[in-house]
This record gives sequence, structure tokens and C-alpha cells, in this order.
Amino acid sequence: MEQGRILKVAGPLVVAEGLVDSKMFDLVRVGEEGLMGEIIEMRGDRASIQVYEETEGLGPGDPVEATGAPLSVELGPGMLEAVYDGVQRPLDKLEEQAGAFLTRGISAPGLDRERRWAFTPVVEPGMRVQGGDILGTVQENEVIEHRILVPPHVEGTIADIAAGSYTVTEPVGHLTTDAGERVELIMMQVWPVRTPRPYKKKISVAEPLTTGTRVIDTFFPLTKGGVACIPGPFGAGKTVTQHQIAKWSNAEVVIFIGCGERGNEMTDVLMEFPELEDPYSGEPLLKRTVLVANTSNMPVAAREASVYTGITMAEYFRDMGYNVVLQADSTSRWAEAMREISGRLEEMPGDEGFPAYLGTKLAAFYERAGKVECACGADRTGSVSVVGSVSPPGGDLSEPVVQNTLRVVKVFWALQDKLAYERHFPAIDWLTSYSLYLDKVTPWWSEHVSPEFRARRDRCMAILQRENELAEIVRLVGLEALSAEEQILMETAKSIREDFLQQNAFRDDDQFSSYREQDLLLETILLFHEKAIEAHTKGASLRDLFAAPVRERIARAKYLTEERLAEFEEIRSDIETQLVGDGFDDDETLVYAGGER
Repeated sequence: MEQGRILKVAGPLVVAEGLVDSKMFDLVRVGEEGLMGEIIEMRGDRASIQVYEETEGLGPGDPVEATGAPLSVELGPGMLEAVYDGVQRPLDKLEEQAGAFLTRGISAPGLDRERRWAFTPVVEPGMRVQGGDILGTVQENEVIEHRILVPPHVEGTIADIAAGSYTVTEPVGHLTTDAGERVELIMMQVWPVRTPRPYKKKISVAEPLTTGTRVIDTFFPLTKGGVACIPGPFGAGKTVTQHQIAKWSNAEVVIFIGCGERGNEMTDVLMEFPELEDPYSGEPLLKRTVLVANTSNMPVAAREASVYTGITMAEYFRDMGYNVVLQADSTSRWAEAMREISGRLEEMPGDEGFPAYLGTKLAAFYERAGKVECACGADRTGSVSVVGSVSPPGGDLSEPVVQNTLRVVKVFWALQDKLAYERHFPAIDWLTSYSLYLDKVTPWWSEHVSPEFRARRDRCMAILQRENELAEIVRLVGLEALSAEEQILMETAKSIREDFLQQNAFRDDDQFSSYREQDLLLETILLFHEKAIEAHTKGASLRDLFAAPVRERIARAKYLTEERLAEFEEIRSDIETQLVGDGFDDDETLVYAGGER
């Protein structure tokens, strides 16, 4: 192996000389302890290396050994339920070696070399296969069937293959290429993290990713294969929203990357996911989850690696034909790591000190999402949906990471600290958030939910926007200045906000809403609005309309479980009977937001 020596150490950046044959993004081992590093700049035989471990104690003259290979991940059975650090070292194995406090230079393979898996082939000798074709299956756990694939760019005829119990490095069979070369077929693939895995073509996304969160599913939907951004200040609920999506989304596989966030947030995931039941399989949620934990007390440089490690794993499951959702929490920490390395390299800074290529790096990451026709001989599709949270300082949405992210994502869930302080969760601001997938998912809604669902959603959004316009008038001159119809609209908007958009993630009967429940709830709220206006035109007083007993039933309707959805019919019947014109009372009282005026 080629060996160089250190010239300079500047925090996580090491400059070495003597690496003539090394290339950009090659993996190197730095110092006597063999710390993991990656070449990020080459000038002649001088290499700038970002080191993924603490560099304390390194000095000029220490050795640097080239590996001749790029930073790569191991892909195969055993990834699910695992907890990795940013460079795919399994943390449980590292703990066995070094205890709770990890020592530098320690390493372990990403996949267990000793565990045996029951392999069942689906091809036979003599069959022609190409990269991406399924060789056989391994039942990794009760939830996911792991499909063993022919490595990309390999093509030929199956020479032999057999069922049995194998480790990930033992050959399950052999393939003969057109050139007559004999290739071993093993269950593990090694893939460089910075290189996107191949596919035939990207296809249009039309099916929404169901999350069970009403404000997301109905107002700002994300598709399977879509990209979304959750920016918001500290305490607004970014991580909790991402946890909800990870728990309840109808993707088969979840990759959760804790990129520079606090350790207690990853601990919450580790404690909760084994106990929570997957609503689709009935098994613990952790069985369909891969965790990449690169918390804030871990080396800064490894944050970039953790993002690429996660997306490469997601592409691998996509190639099997699965729908994958990847959560990156948070890309701001990744951008801060880039800023630090860029500063050490003495590059010309861009906006607020971030590197000038920040937008390009973010775009290249989000570009790896999408629904694709898999690269194989069969007709197989898979998708990777990416949800990235952004933590702008002070909630400033004009800062560079947010703005560069918004240029490439199609869904924007803007979290507002004002809503969080009012205990309105999820604190997604319905006035500034948006989804560019609305028109794409409308046909799916019409077929699988209701033909009127999109129209109801649009009408509720119009009511909320009108409420925002009227709120300033109410603040200045009081509710009495509004017409009766506008006062009813204000009450309906309040009902949409509190009875539909607000959702309790800690109530078993409210943490997940099916599309059917969301549609019935919208229909009920809008029916109240129509009947209230109709009754008022016939002489009913506003006080009686707003005090109708059915309003409490509407407010509690969001807690109706799937087995009790028939009760919506009773609520609608109560609206029809209770909201009738009975003449104005002499002492009509105007009511708004739960208080009398």
C-alpha cells in the first residue's frame, strides 16, 4: 500500500504528502492508530484529508496509508435494526470492543461476518442475469424479505447456485460472464457512498406517502419518491415531526440519520421504536428501520459521510423494489461541517461563510431521491423519499441552507415557534407552507379517497387564508365589525385549526389519521359551515349556532378510531337537525375563539 506522511494538522483537516497514486475521495488511514479519513483535495502529491475521528495527538511526520478504494458501505442482510455511526461502524460491536466510550482507530465491519442467513434462490443454472436481477431471498426478519441482487454492471449466465445457510461473504453460487470469466456471487455488495446507484429511468410520482399526520397528508402532501424540507427554530418540533413520519409512513423501509443532532434525540428513537407497533405489520417499528447515529458530540467531519451513507443504503433497498423514506436530521449540521472544512482549506467563502458550492452539494444529495425503474431485466420499481430538516439560527428562513434547500425540494413544511408556544402541534404554518405535488396526487385522491377530497381541501385552505385577512380587522375594531357570514367563517377556520390541523402525537387515538378519517372530518366541518350560513339566512342567531351541542361532537371527532367512523354519519345528522332557523334572539351575542364579546 502507498504510504505518505503528515505535513500539517488543522482540526479535522490533515495535509499529507507522498500520496502520488491516490485519487479524490479515496479512503486513507491516518497516524499510528489508523484513523479513518477521506481525501477531499489533491495538489500534486499533496492530499488534503478530512478525518472522521478526533485528530488530537497527530503531528507532522506521522504516517498516512492509502487504501486505494473510496469510502464505501457494505450492503446486505443484517442492516435492518442496526445502529451505525456516520461511516457505517455498528455501534453495538464497537461497544463490545471498547465499552461505552469509544477509542480512536477502532473499527468493525458494517455487516456481521459470522451470522448465517437462510438463502433461497429464485434463479437456476443456465439462466441469464444482469445487474440488479434478484438471485434469491433471505427473510431478514418478520417484516422485510431481503432480496439478494446481482451486483450492478455484472452480466452473464448462472453457472451454479444453491439454497443453504451462508454468511454474507460466502459464495451462494457462480456466474460466467460473456468473456468467460467466473464471478463469485455473495450476499454482500460494497458500494462507494458518493456514487449514486444505477437505475433505468426516473418516473413520475403520483402516489402520496401516507404519514397519518392530517396537516401533511391533506394540505401539503409528499409523494413516494418526493423531497421535503422541514425548517424551523429550536423547539418548534422538527424532530418530533420526523419521528412521526418515520413511525407512521407507509414506506416499507425507514432510514433515520441523526446528523449532528443531540444524543438524547437518537436515544428517544432507540427507546421508542422497539416498543411501538408498526401499524402495517403489527411488529416493532425497529424491524423496518436502519439508524445512522452521528450525534453532536461525534467528530464534525463524519456528518458529511453519514448523509451519503444513509442515502446509499436507501438506494439499495429501492433497488429491491421497496419504497424507502429517508430522514436527515438535520442538514444544517452537515452544512456547518462543510463550512468548517472549507474554512480549513482556505477556500473563498460564500454567503455567511458557507462554501460557494453549498447549493450544488445539497442539490446532488436531494437529486438521489425519486421513484425509478430499477436497473434489472424485470419490470420493477422502487422509490426513495427524502425528508430533510433544517435548523436555521433563530428560525431565520432567509439563511443560506434554507434557501438553497428550497431551490431543490418540492414540499416546504414551515414550522413556526409562535404555533409551538400556543401548543398547536404539529406547528406547521398553513399560510407559508406549500406542496408542489398537489396536482400529481389529485388523481390518486379521487380514486382512493373521494372525488371531492381535493375540492374540500382547497375550500378549507381558502377559509384559513380569508381568516388571516380578517384577523387584522378583528384585532383593530373587534369582531362586531364583521358581517354574520364572516363571523361564521371565523368560527369555521377555528374549527379547522383546532379540530383538524392540531394533532396529539401522544394520544393513541389521535397520533394516526387514515385518509378516510381525514376526508370525513373535512366533510363534517364544511357541512357545519354551510348549514350555519343557511340557518342564519333563515333567522337563526349566531349565539345559538355557535352554541349548538353538535359542535362538541365535531371537536371530538378527530379521536374516532377506524372502528368508529360510522359515528360521522350521526354527527352529520345532528348538524342537519340542530342548525335550523329559529329567529334572532333579542340579546344576540357574538362568539369567537371560545370567548364571548
